[in-house]
Amino acid sequence: SKGMFTKEIEEALAEGRVDLAVHSLKDLPTELPEPFALAATPPRVDPRDVLVSVRYHSLSELPVGARVGTSSQRRRAQLKAVRPDIEAVEFRGNVDTRLRKLAEGQVDAILLAAAGLDRLEKTEWVRERLEPKDFCPAAGQGSLGIEARNGDAATLEALRFLDDEATHFAVTVERAALAALGGGCQVPIGVHCRPTTEGAVEVFAVVAAPETGAAVRVYLEERLSAVDPAELGRTVARKLIEAGAGPLLEAVSGV
Repeated sequence: SKGMFTKEIEEALAEGRVDLAVHSLKDLPTELPEPFALAATPPRVDPRDVLVSVRYHSLSELPVGARVGTSSQRRRAQLKAVRPDIEAVEFRGNVDTRLRKLAEGQVDAILLAAAGLDRLEKTEWVRERLEPKDFCPAAGQGSLGIEARNGDAATLEALRFLDDEATHFAVTVERAALAALGGGCQVPIGVHCRPTTEGAVEVFAVVAAPETGAAVRVYLEERLSAVDPAELGRTVARKLIEAGAGPLLEAVSGV
């Protein structure tokens, strides 16, 4: 459910037992409860998903009928869209547990976030970094979100220097699109915003069905000076719905 990964930490924050909380931004609900504020988004690391395998070096190299482990509905859906011949296997546990299961041969490959492996200095496991146009990351993936209490002016001011302008813009677009679609971190929605040429950004977005691989994708490119990030996110959501994403969302989440 929304907020399931952050509830315990937010309780400590609300009670004053901690003054700030550091989250993986993709796990933080798009709408924060009233006492809290998103105080800073530091510079983002690689937001892409990666293929991890012992024997195979790319998604296209996997044989017909290969077993790929993932616990993400979004990854499962996009895997089905690009390789309908592959079997997605429910795969849970922390990174080390998943890597151990892979090494034991329980699956042929697994899908993970690049950021997790990069931060743990386990990049030797990465075989392919999947491009957003084909395999769209989750909103906020690769970014940290630093949360504080709304009324704690001293902490909010102290954290201001950690807020990266480009990251803040991009994740605002992504989170606004996700909010407009009514999705949480377990709904198969991918949204990714990144700079292109100087002064412009591009946005990739997808809604896909985990069971069938049916997918609706949109792409937008805008000048930074011409758009508000939250409004751009809502535009992305609207274009997905106009392109036919509504029934896919209803089938998965009942929204």
